[in-house]
Amino acid sequence: MGNTDTLETSGFFRSDEEAVLKQVGKEALLEDLRWMLLIRNLEIRAESAYQQGKVGGFFHAYIGQEAVQTSILRVMGREQWYTTSYRCHALALLLGASPNEIMAEFYGRETGNAKGRGGSMHLFTDRLLGGHGIVGGQIPVATGAALTLKLQGNTEGVSVCFIGDGAVAQGAFHESLNIASLWDLPCIYVIENNQWGMGTAVGRAISVERIAEAKASGYNMQAYTFDGMDYFNCHAGFSHVFQEVRKTQRPVLVEVITERFRGHSISDPGLYRSKEDLQKVVKRDPIFRLRDKLMEAGVIDEEQFKSMDKEQKQICVDAMKFAEESPWPDPITLEEDVLAP
Repeated sequence: MGNTDTLETSGFFRSDEEAVLKQVGKEALLEDLRWMLLIRNLEIRAESAYQQGKVGGFFHAYIGQEAVQTSILRVMGREQWYTTSYRCHALALLLGASPNEIMAEFYGRETGNAKGRGGSMHLFTDRLLGGHGIVGGQIPVATGAALTLKLQGNTEGVSVCFIGDGAVAQGAFHESLNIASLWDLPCIYVIENNQWGMGTAVGRAISVERIAEAKASGYNMQAYTFDGMDYFNCHAGFSHVFQEVRKTQRPVLVEVITERFRGHSISDPGLYRSKEDLQKVVKRDPIFRLRDKLMEAGVIDEEQFKSMDKEQKQICVDAMKFAEESPWPDPITLEEDVLAP
């Protein structure tokens, strides 16, 4: 795939857009653009519902980061184990949760993904092991999934763990990476560095600039850095990593440099960054970067893109109607499916 298997230790993983476009194919790229628009529209509509008081609790949008998880699903498929933090809406969608059930879960309704009990932070599918509200809480779970694969003798499968930059300082991160390296576990740890841990800039919270490169060396692991705002760079990078982990049966640490367009949660006005800085970030919108490349390649035009966006918006508007009309859970069922020692 061109020079996509070369790592520049001082910068991003090298990737060849033309090689990725040819490998993935035009139809699959259009499908991924559609996925990214669905993720974006779902969260925009849900934010609106939150502001109207129809959604409660916390709500952490993935807006601006869509290229990361969309590309990794294109590379690795739905057959792997996936685990993430409370910023879990995109991954749940990509792994098969419907817009209706996700929106209903936001609304706290019986038809929701977790029957209205989990809310925005706790979405699950048969291959998504959560949506975890505790910072770093998903990392040992993902490590355990990788151990299961090893004990089963499954050398084709991997466990993928998405981690926020703020979780890197947690003990669970270091203990998990240490044991994954000691036991040769097929786990891909993906640090989605969106520049802000709540309202604290990553440079004020984490003592190194290249997180993966700095941290992986302490655990005898390979490290890679991708441009999380670039679908093509992510796709090329994750393709390389996926092949490597299946071949070596060793863990890998990846950092994707991205930036969220919203505050930490919907209640966060994001006053810690200026409007000018945010405008610079938005100019690198991963959806528009993918759109522009596909336009350049003659795969899509402006009207087709607008039509696609309108279709995804309507799906999400319909999901809001579905949630609004869904029943509230019966309180008598509150303790069903709750397991405790």
